[in-house]
This record gives sequence, structure tokens and C-alpha cells, in this order.
Amino acid sequence: MLVLLPPSEGKAASGRGAPLKLESLSLPGLNAARAAVLGELVELCSGDEDKAREVLGLSEGLRGEVAKNAGLRAAGARPAGEIYTGVLYDALDLASLDAAAKRRAARSLLVFSGLWGAVRVTDRIPSYRCSMGVKLPGLGALGAYWRTPMAEVLPEVAGRGLVLDLRSAAYAAAWKPKGEVAGRTATVRVLHAPTRKVVSHFNKATKGRIVRGLLSAGAAPSGPAELVTALRDLGYVVEAEAPAGAGRPWTLDVLVTEVH
Repeated sequence: MLVLLPPSEGKAASGRGAPLKLESLSLPGLNAARAAVLGELVELCSGDEDKAREVLGLSEGLRGEVAKNAGLRAAGARPAGEIYTGVLYDALDLASLDAAAKRRAARSLLVFSGLWGAVRVTDRIPSYRCSMGVKLPGLGALGAYWRTPMAEVLPEVAGRGLVLDLRSAAYAAAWKPKGEVAGRTATVRVLHAPTRKVVSHFNKATKGRIVRGLLSAGAAPSGPAELVTALRDLGYVVEAEAPAGAGRPWTLDVLVTEVH
């Protein structure tokens, strides 16, 4: 099982250890693209601060993020699973998983990123600020920029099992499973059962709890249909919609009655 996650806007501080080494990251086929985005981001943030804030979509209160980006090459790195915070990651709570579940997380979780493309939760990265919606002066919109390298690397990473896609729309645009991989991909929406509407906070929190539950239970669904069974075994109310044709992902709606 491969689980595709969005990053978080908020991030923990960089570590005090050794700085980033691109060659140490998983998915080495993305390293050339990573180096290009990193170079553009550092150059942007080392120049006109107001221009950098505008490009990155940062408010006045986040001015310090520009200086942080400018120093990325020298900043200490720590595991991505510790860098990413926010509602989904709070609910997932990787640090409190038992040893077996942590090993499963290291194998199966892939976090998408405007800067790194995608990383494992064990990859050591510095804290940064660069969403997939950013348009860097020399590279353009990052969502479009990442499509080519992702299309070359991700099908192999997806292997032959289930792909559970929990990404938000901006990050899903960077890689859309196609063909045979799409047929074993499941996208998940979390809906407030009484209203049938997506509510951002508990959408993220429930997705974090779903991933935690699957990892803790040692669930290994081989495809979308088996995922439905696994989620129901964990107590979730799930409505599944099989694709109308071959080469298309499944859509799963998880219905939640309490907003928390």
C-alpha cells in the first residue's frame, strides 16, 4: 500500500543536525528537479524580500519565512514526519505509533511537496515554506513543473498494490495515476453525514486517523475493494463508487457525524 499525503503549511523548526543532502532523499529520480526548485527558491528569498513574499503568497506576519527559505542549504534537517505538523499530522501522530506501525509508515507514506516533489516521512529535510501553488520566476507553476518528473518516477514507486490518495487538489495536480495504476487507486472524501459537505478541519483530522488506524492494525488491503472492508472493520461508514471504466480511480466517501 502506498499512501499519498499532502504536506502542511505549518511546519516544525528545522533540526540542529547536519543540513540537507539531496542525494540522501528517497526517490532519487526527482533530485534534478529538486535541485532546480531549491536553487530558485533560495535565490528568490535571498533577494527582494517583498517580491519573495508576493511570489510565495505570504502575509506580513510570515515575513520571517523568507529568511528561513534563504538559509535552506545550511539549515539543520530532521525527518519529514517531524517537520510536517497541522491537523492531519496531529491526528496521525507518528511519534506515538508502535515500532511495527512506524516501519509500515516508513514504507508506505509519501508526502507531496512544492519544494521536494515527494518525500518519505523518514527523509531528513529542513523546515521551509513553498506550496505547490507557487509560481517561481524561473520555473513557473510548481504543480505543472512537477508533472514530468513525477510521471517518470511515481509509477514504479506505486508498485503493484493499492494507492490510497489523500492529497488535496493542488498536490493531486502534480501526479495523477494513469492506466493500470489508476485502476488500483482510491481517493477519499470525508463528508459530514447530515449535510454531505466537506468540512476542512475534520476532513484533515479524519484522514489522519484513517492512516493511523490502518498502520496500527497492520492492514494491507491489496486494492480499493479491500480498503473499503478494512475501513469498515475500523468502524468507519464508507460509501464506495467503483469507476465507470478501466484506468480510473475509485472514489470512497467516509461519512462522519461529529465535527472534531
